[in-house]
Amino acid sequence: ASPNRHIWSPALFISYKPFSQVGWHIEAFYKHCFRMPTFNDLYYTEIGNAYLDPETTNQYTIRSSYTKQFLSEWMQSVNIQADVYYNEVKNKIIAYPKGGQFRWTMLNLGTVKIKGVEINPKAVMNFGQLNAILQLNYTWQQALDCTDPTEEYYKDQIPYIPRHSGSAITMLEWKQWQFNYSFIYVGERYKRSANLPEFHVQPWYTNDISVSRRLQTGKLRWLFTGEVNNLLNQQYEVVENYPMPGINFKLIIRLMI
Repeated sequence: ASPNRHIWSPALFISYKPFSQVGWHIEAFYKHCFRMPTFNDLYYTEIGNAYLDPETTNQYTIRSSYTKQFLSEWMQSVNIQADVYYNEVKNKIIAYPKGGQFRWTMLNLGTVKIKGVEINPKAVMNFGQLNAILQLNYTWQQALDCTDPTEEYYKDQIPYIPRHSGSAITMLEWKQWQFNYSFIYVGERYKRSANLPEFHVQPWYTNDISVSRRLQTGKLRWLFTGEVNNLLNQQYEVVENYPMPGINFKLIIRLMI
């Protein structure tokens, strides 16, 4: 059995509003985070590693957010949030391919230093009975393995972490109908610790749409949803040797009593 752990995990938060009449906030926080490996991380057949150490992180973040409410007939509100962060992780727990096809293992990386920027704009609009929400996300992240200066992959991007990723989500609602569209993009990555051309993994993206219809019969409320995922039938792998589905369809019926 693993020993009991007692960890001091402090956090400090600071919030500042420069102008009382303007919806602009600035926040800064520090967290000391602690994560124990899960049962599967430790013991799952052929993948688990019973010798994993807990993961600890010193996280520093500065966040700026701006919200503007509008009096116009169609534009309701706009919100923009931007985060700049730096994390220093000790014993980072990752899944790593160990050579054989479909065979992975869990391991610790001694020191990983992560720098990142995340930007999230969101707009809420109204056109009579049509409500619309547009939400974007962009992330730049540099996650470098700084464990051993003698290794060839020292200060290389850790496996399967893209430097660039993002998404766009649109939601339209009209009476009892709802339409959703999402675009997800994940940039180029490397499937091994060394960022060499032979380990390069191409970027991938997906387009997904769904249409929902609410219906009430007596006291019963129904929700019918049809989904089309990977609309353009892109062939891609999130991780090596695990191909993802092409275009696929789903019908969901929910009954709320």
